[in-house]
Amino acid sequence: MEYIITSLSAAEARPLLPQLYELLRDAVDSGASVGFLPPLPAAEADEYWQSVVAAIEAGHRVLLVAEQSGTGELLGTVQLDLATRPNSLLRAEVSKLLVHTQARRRGVARQLLEALEAQARQLGRSTLVLDTRHGDGAEVLYQNMGYQFVGAIPAYFINHDGLPHATAVYYKLLAD
Repeated sequence: MEYIITSLSAAEARPLLPQLYELLRDAVDSGASVGFLPPLPAAEADEYWQSVVAAIEAGHRVLLVAEQSGTGELLGTVQLDLATRPNSLLRAEVSKLLVHTQARRRGVARQLLEALEAQARQLGRSTLVLDTRHGDGAEVLYQNMGYQFVGAIPAYFINHDGLPHATAVYYKLLAD
């Protein structure tokens, strides 16, 4: 499977909102910890993606997508949330790394993260932070890509099973 990683402007993201919604719905339905609980109402997903587009327009967020070559079908996405306070301009948060269930285990997530890290460097962001559900397979990916485990915060969010769950916090210092 060949795919292209692209950073989208707000104008480029708008026509892809239905596909972005589908990526989010697929992630939520498969039990991913991405801030939403199943079933994901369309209005809630739309409100979320509209806020992402607004953040891109404001210059506070970068949205990367992986598109299948030839078809333009979105296989995955990740976001870089840029810290905006004067003393925090060296850092950004990795968020919403989503890969469609049909495209997993093919290197899409790794390529998205590598592209995100390159974008962070271009923007002068040398410290990346993220959190993910403690115990998820995503932790292995982050560790393999050099992210350092800081610790776990217990009872941080409600899991899709209705129970409180811990989040794992990671960081990575990007080399020049």
